[in-house]
Amino acid sequence: MSMQEELLENLDTLLVPGVMRSPVKMNLVREVNITDHKVEISIASAALAPAVQEWLEDQIKGVAGQMAGVKEVKVSFVDSKAKDLNQIGHIFAVMSGKGGVGKSLVASLVAIALRRSGHEVGILDADITGPSIPKMFGITARPSGNENGLMPVTSKSGIEVMSINLLLSSEDDAVIWRGPLIGRAITQFWEEVLWGKLDYLIVDLPPGTADAPLTVMQTLPVSGVIIVFTPQDLTAMIVRKAVRMAQQMGKPVIGVVENMSHLYVAEIDRKIELFGKSRAEEMAQAAHAPLLGQLPIDPELARLCDEGNIERYDSELISQMGQSLSLAMSNMEKQETEQLPQPGTDTKNRSKGK
Repeated sequence: MSMQEELLENLDTLLVPGVMRSPVKMNLVREVNITDHKVEISIASAALAPAVQEWLEDQIKGVAGQMAGVKEVKVSFVDSKAKDLNQIGHIFAVMSGKGGVGKSLVASLVAIALRRSGHEVGILDADITGPSIPKMFGITARPSGNENGLMPVTSKSGIEVMSINLLLSSEDDAVIWRGPLIGRAITQFWEEVLWGKLDYLIVDLPPGTADAPLTVMQTLPVSGVIIVFTPQDLTAMIVRKAVRMAQQMGKPVIGVVENMSHLYVAEIDRKIELFGKSRAEEMAQAAHAPLLGQLPIDPELARLCDEGNIERYDSELISQMGQSLSLAMSNMEKQETEQLPQPGTDTKNRSKGK
């Protein structure tokens, strides 16, 4: 292992106050030079408050100074913008054509499933007028930052979260904004929040197909859409609206989730379909996408959400959803690879059927 690799490995053990992630995972390390027993490290200052910069400088000097052969350590901070530092593998937008179907719940469970699989995950709460993500995760801390960006707040299990509710003086304050302001807030959450290096960013969309979902589809490089529905008669129409929007915006539907599928009564060992017969398979066919999961009405899950402890939910459904999502992504990437023109193929003539 080289000295630079050893240094980066050591820096990865430091946890930046507030966000509780390392400067390496936050992608703050810009340059490392090691010459003649001297270490020079350049750190991006985006979203780092002055007190955090001082703390980080002291910690880096301490870590680097303990390395064999190092006699001098210099740490400098360079101006940078959050959007230039963010490296995100996949962005999933969770949407539905109507409200009240549990998009925020599904977005949270998807994030938890991916996090438990060992991935670096964040949640962007784009439901500006009806944010509920912080409540379910029990997050009350306000984001820190500076003029160049904001730090997301990290949940107990290490999921990064940004929501308008974290910026309000009280979580009960109403956000009474028109469409353009809501769109601007979503854009700022994307461009001015230091997400750092993430494998997945889950975007919790507001209901419908209007301004906010449109802003997300047009502004963020969305990898795919997850559609949430409940087993009711008008579900088919609602799902088709969401699917149509995703198709028109050129975003693939990677899967569907049926929420409130049934209520399991242990005493009689029976599933009761309170909202009608499950339409999961039908909706998966309508969306031309796999069924990622069927979530029951679970009083234990509801209790944990109310307490802000959704991350404590222990169910096979979460691991199954994570596996289904990974498989869906793998199949989608395989299809995209197969559709790419092979070397030596005359794509011009092939597109004309020649």
